[in-house]
Amino acid sequence: MSIRVRFLVVIGILSMASAMILAYASYQYSVKNAMDGARIQGAIVFNMIDSSRLYFKEHQRPLIVKLVEKDRFYPEIMSGFVVSRGVWDIFEERFPGYKFKQATLDPLYLPNKADGDETKLIKMFEEKKNIKDTEGVMTKGSRHFYYFARPIMATAACLRCHGTPEDAPRDQLEIYGTTNGYNWHNGQIVSTSIVYVPLDRAMAAAKKSATSLFVMGSAGIVMLMGAMWFFLSRGVVSPLAKLEQKTTQISLGKELDVEMGVNSKDEIGSLTRAIDRLRISTAKLLERCSGK
Repeated sequence: MSIRVRFLVVIGILSMASAMILAYASYQYSVKNAMDGARIQGAIVFNMIDSSRLYFKEHQRPLIVKLVEKDRFYPEIMSGFVVSRGVWDIFEERFPGYKFKQATLDPLYLPNKADGDETKLIKMFEEKKNIKDTEGVMTKGSRHFYYFARPIMATAACLRCHGTPEDAPRDQLEIYGTTNGYNWHNGQIVSTSIVYVPLDRAMAAAKKSATSLFVMGSAGIVMLMGAMWFFLSRGVVSPLAKLEQKTTQISLGKELDVEMGVNSKDEIGSLTRAIDRLRISTAKLLERCSGK
């Protein structure tokens, strides 16, 4: 393998390794930015929906309970979940992609049934009641989400609808039945309010950015190696090949009267001048020998 090829192979390997490292670093940086963006956006959305729920719980529901007859139940104005869900539905129409769920171990409204991951969160909140909220990355099916979750504790006011079926409003029994969503206990963590921020688009953008950077880096490497091949061929390999041929001729006693004719001031020029001096010395030596 020639010096030129070996040099370019080494440079190519190092350059490709650098391009891969740069692309990986770019991907990680993009993922971090995506996570930070999801965290900020999710926190805003989560606190918006949680604030509406708390306002209903602390200010609207106590007044509504006083104004509505005991056996009457109007979910749109008496259920914290239905109110939050209604607010969310309007929000989701304007900002699609986010998801909200009041994941509950034993809900009246069965679509609120907590899945495996949400059940783990509820149990964690129950075991560690000092934890007020949590966040992280969760995978559902093939999709990735950044989530924000906050526990919901059953209070005495909740037991009006979620105590025993006998104590629940008659309208509620007609809407939801008597099987699910009852026998809660005061102080029990029964559900979690959770908002999911989709990460798929941001992750895809991070991969696309890293891939584009790697492709552009690879194209740059190819162009650089082409330029280096031209430079090495013209400035290094070709002169060295000529010097090798000239040295061979000198060793055979030929072309001793032909000057090298090199004006380069680099190492190859120095080598050329040294060979030229060898040519002259060899020519003089042969003249003396032939004169004897």
